[in-house]
Amino acid sequence: MSSFIAILTVSDSAAAGQAEDRSGPLLRDLVRSLWPEQEPIMGIVADDRAMIAARLRQWADEEDVALILTSGGTGFTPRDVTPEATRDVIEKEAPGLAEAMRAAGLRVTPHAMLSRAVAGIRRRTLIVNLSGSPKAVQEQFEVLAPVLPHALEQLRAGKDGVHYARSGEHRREV
Repeated sequence: MSSFIAILTVSDSAAAGQAEDRSGPLLRDLVRSLWPEQEPIMGIVADDRAMIAARLRQWADEEDVALILTSGGTGFTPRDVTPEATRDVIEKEAPGLAEAMRAAGLRVTPHAMLSRAVAGIRRRTLIVNLSGSPKAVQEQFEVLAPVLPHALEQLRAGKDGVHYARSGEHRREV
């Protein structure tokens, strides 16, 4: 099966090869825990609004992936522009996803309210911004995991022949 998931790490230092990307590989492992047969498309870009938006468009439009998860660039520093780049690309916001991640994060740290992450839809692709730290990525993915299969089923409407249920789950026909 070809990949229906892409993971984009947004980090100046990782893009320049000056730091190891720890959140991207963690997200890949988390995705595999939900869909073991998947090998996500991986990418790293610098904190550059145009570059982030271009990669999101490429994956959504040319690769037709169902889900893009970004990591990094959601904070308050001047270089944190992932939410702006995502808004440049999406056609509809999906605010409940980002709100749920922030709400869950607030149970762990008050710093969760500083996340500016957004989520939204471009054509048939769901794009969700996650924080850059591996700890936050783990916590945020755990919030998303229960709803991602259903969200992708709705978004893709079965038109591409892919079954998005978690591995081992069976879809109930109504």
